Amino acid sequence: MSQLLCRLSKLSFRNKDVVKQKSVRLFSTSPCLALCCVWNDTLGLVEGGSYIGKVLFFDPAKKEILQVPDKTIPQKLLNSKTIGASQGWGFSSEESNHNSLHISDLFNPLTASKSKTKMIPLPPLTSMLYGQTKVVCNVAMSSSSPDEEDCVVAIKFFGRQLSMCKPGRDIAWTNILIPLDCAENSNLMYSKRDQRFYLPAAGGNYLCSWDLHFGNDPKFIELVFPDLPSFPQSTWEDLDSCIREDHWVESPSGQSFLVKRYSRVGSKGPIKQMMVFREEDQVTANGTRNMCYTQDIGDLCIFLSKNDPFCVVASSCPGLIPNSIYLMDYCVAICDLTKGTVTRVDFPEMPSTPFWIPPCSV
Repeated sequence: MSQLLCRLSKLSFRNKDVVKQKSVRLFSTSPCLALCCVWNDTLGLVEGGSYIGKVLFFDPAKKEILQVPDKTIPQKLLNSKTIGASQGWGFSSEESNHNSLHISDLFNPLTASKSKTKMIPLPPLTSMLYGQTKVVCNVAMSSSSPDEEDCVVAIKFFGRQLSMCKPGRDIAWTNILIPLDCAENSNLMYSKRDQRFYLPAAGGNYLCSWDLHFGNDPKFIELVFPDLPSFPQSTWEDLDSCIREDHWVESPSGQSFLVKRYSRVGSKGPIKQMMVFREEDQVTANGTRNMCYTQDIGDLCIFLSKNDPFCVVASSCPGLIPNSIYLMDYCVAICDLTKGTVTRVDFPEMPSTPFWIPPCSV
């Protein structure tokens, strides 16, 4: 474990200064990347069957590795696999039983300074006839805390299964068959403005959505693109051969964007093209939404990873690059829409929990 900590301390920007390392007790309102937890086996278990260790984060604004020391890490959490994150809460499944899930605040900046890690069990997963629960695409949560009475958790699996429940209140998941073929790389997200879960359909021409009651039929919204970028036909043909991810993301003010990311087939990480479409009207008279191509999202940063995407006002977090997209997949990359450049952040060893954590008030 000490070797892992040493390697993580040497993270650096390409052609930039070495990332600094800093121990903290409290977090600012900056977003961060959850890296890993580190513990010392020689100390053995403490009361309650837990270890004492550190939690590591990467702050993209300050370019620092932040260490939260003296964190109690339950043994059950160490024997689990992180499958997703939402609103700063991590979702894990037991290594011995992937259908056994729990939520924890281990990587929640709001509670990271607290020594005790909170764990909330979820109902056991069950597979639908045309679904599976072994491979999770991403998770989304409607509230900032699973303790809130109206909080709903949703899990999108590889394939067409979507499962929802209210933590601490439901004894079983409500399984839903996604009616449209949705791109496997499309991320489920929750809209605070509309109070609905959204999922882009394959092709990015429709949005499929569910309300918080999740017993009702889903709604469909057609997305209209009146001004696609003026690329040569050869460029469009090249993009057709790429892997595409569609991300529906909402800014703090309620403005919505559709982000299309194109990557080379069979390669890890290289970004061929990023396109951003801004929602011009909420819903038109005929029930569609107009999405206009833009290279200017203003004083915003969009954060994309294998969790629900989110937006941050750059000026509220000094050090963030406005009009940029921060990506986490095979590597950390910053796509500057103003300059049209992509800067990578190299990790000698990939984080075990590659999820962006939204800013929290402390």
